[in-house]
This record gives sequence, structure tokens and C-alpha cells, in this order.
Amino acid sequence: MESTGLTRRTVVGAALSGTAALLATAALPSARATASSGVLPPLDHTALQAAIDDLEHPPSTAAQLRVGGPAGRWYGTSGVADVRTRRPVKAGDKFRIGSITKAFVATVLLQLVEEGRVELDAPVTRLLPGWLPADFSAVTVAQLLNHTSGLPDHVGIPEPETAEEVFRHRFDHWTPQKWVATATHGPLKFTPGTRQEYRGINYTLAALIIDTVTGRPYREAVEARILGPLGLEHTVVPGDDPRIRGPHVHGYLTMADGRLRDITTYDQSSSRGEGDMISTTSDIDRLLVALFSGELLPPELLRLMFTLPPADVRMLDGSPARYSSGLQQATVNGTTFWGKTGETYGYKNAAFSTRDQRRRFVLAHQPTTPRNGEETQMVARVADLLTRNP
Repeated sequence: MESTGLTRRTVVGAALSGTAALLATAALPSARATASSGVLPPLDHTALQAAIDDLEHPPSTAAQLRVGGPAGRWYGTSGVADVRTRRPVKAGDKFRIGSITKAFVATVLLQLVEEGRVELDAPVTRLLPGWLPADFSAVTVAQLLNHTSGLPDHVGIPEPETAEEVFRHRFDHWTPQKWVATATHGPLKFTPGTRQEYRGINYTLAALIIDTVTGRPYREAVEARILGPLGLEHTVVPGDDPRIRGPHVHGYLTMADGRLRDITTYDQSSSRGEGDMISTTSDIDRLLVALFSGELLPPELLRLMFTLPPADVRMLDGSPARYSSGLQQATVNGTTFWGKTGETYGYKNAAFSTRDQRRRFVLAHQPTTPRNGEETQMVARVADLLTRNP
């Protein structure tokens, strides 16, 4: 679940448009660039530490950054994991990863394609009978994965405008049926495959396809196919558990009176399959390595994760498409990254790598203010430092 504001409509609608925007202070994103890493600067450890030590821009309680790859490695932390105990952040601390969840879901679904259990051009209505109106039969599995489905906006859901309203709805529980029903009113927004609009509901449906095809919750498929084989012992698909178990970084929101209130524990049911997972920087880095190295998918399907829609498929605002199947592309100072951001109340993350893996980074920090675009400042600082040559 990601957003640039507190409302749920923004959460499901804008999302990773964030990364192009968050990198905009460093360079204009190039959605169709094919270059990988070019000439990368050496790591400036002092500057990287200063970038995450600036917990005023945006206001945050903590940050941690892990840089990997043969072009340089570094790890640093800043702030506290818990403002009450003042415990500093540690490398094994878990956090909510938001829409980085989508990379896991896309990988599992593409594995099912490899096994012949799912077809990318299959209508979603055939795989999930009764979940979508019959006249949505043009929507395919592939279009869910690359956000070209054209599904309608959500109707009848809470749209918190303030931190206080977020807390009033923190334990709202949605069954998958009720959540999907909120995004099936009215006609499709555009002919599937002709435009791109980032929507969390696409991955809610993708997770439901995994449920149906495997005969078990998508959580178990992720555990069996990714977490277990890669040894991602600190990554969790929480299901109905609203808590983060074990050592973790707390998330906070600033209330109207200026005090911080802990938002770590809350119901994730409306983010099932699209933003509900929990992990650590080391586990996410390991996922990037395995995914980009071809450990999880054969070349012909891995290629889909690094392929954008055709050039004539544009975002609703007219900008070039920037989402592939499970990932997103952004270019900073001439260096092209593939990866994912993840954002939910109290948490903001970015996990990106050049295609050749010469430079990877996983940034996790805990902004405390309503999401108005300021929360992208730290990601922009880091991305600039990792790509800007003197």
C-alpha cells in the first residue's frame, strides 16, 4: 500500500508514481531507457550516513540503508526503533515493506505460469469465477501484473484525511470478497492493455489467483517458493495478524497536537497481496540478488519483469509507462534502476538495483507526517549519492 497522501484513493491510485517523483530531484526518470549502470561513483560513506541522519527531511524517527553489489557495499542506521525505549535501529529489525510485496506475488504467479498452471493471457474472470462482473472478461493475468487492467476506482471505502482518522480505521477488517467488490462498480476505466494505472487491487486479484490455483493461501505459496528456498527467515506474510512479531522498527504518525502516536499495529486486510508483507533490509537485498540472477524464474519469464508495456501505452497523465510485471523502472543521473518502493502508514521503503547488480540499495525509513510528497526526500538524496559522478 503506497500513497502520496493519507486517503485510500491516493494509496491505490498514485503509489509508485512515487519513485519517478522521488527520484526527480536527482534526475528525470526515463521509462524506456535500457542502459544499466554506466560509470558508478565510489561510495562516500560519510555522505551516505549524513543522508540518512537527516531525519528532519522528511520528519522521521529512524532510517537504515543497505548498499550492495561489486561497485561497493555499505550499511548504516540512524534514529531509534522505538521512541519510548530509545532503542537504536539494528540490522535485523523488521519493518512493513508495503508494495515491495508485489515483487513476491508477481514472482510466484510467474512461477505458476512456468509450470503451465496459469496462462498470462487467461481472462481473470475464468480463473476467479464470480469475483468480477462478466463484462470485465477482457482483463487478463498479464494486465493485472503490469497495471494495464483498467479496473474502476474503489467505491465506499474509508479515505482518511488526517492522522486521527487513520487511527479510527486502523482495525477495519476487509474480507477479500468485500474489498474486491469495492473496485468492481461501474465500467472499466479504459480498454485493458491500452493504458497504465498503478492499482493495488490488481495484486489483490493476483494473490487470489495464487490461492485458487495452488489451493492454499498465497502466504503459503510465498513461504514455500521464495522464503524457504532463499532462507529469508525474517520475512513474513502476516495474514490476519496486525502485529509485527520479534524485533522491529516502530512506525509513527504525528497527531494534530504534535505528539507522535505508534501506528505499527493495524489491520492489513485491505492490503492483502499488494502491500501486507514484513521483512528486513538484508532479506530484501537477498530477494533482489536471487531475482535478478535468475534463481527464481527462467529467462523468458524473468524478462517480463524487465519489460515495460509498448511505447504507445501511457500512464493516465500522459507520461510513459514505468511499471513492468512486479517491478518499476527509474533512471537517476543516467543510471537505470529496476525495483520497487513500498509505503504504508509510518513506513517508506525503496529497493532497487541496476540490471547487472553492480549497484543495489535497500532504504527503509519511518516518516511521521501525512504523505504529501515530502517523504520522498530521503530516497532522492540516497539515489543521487549512489549515481552522481563528480
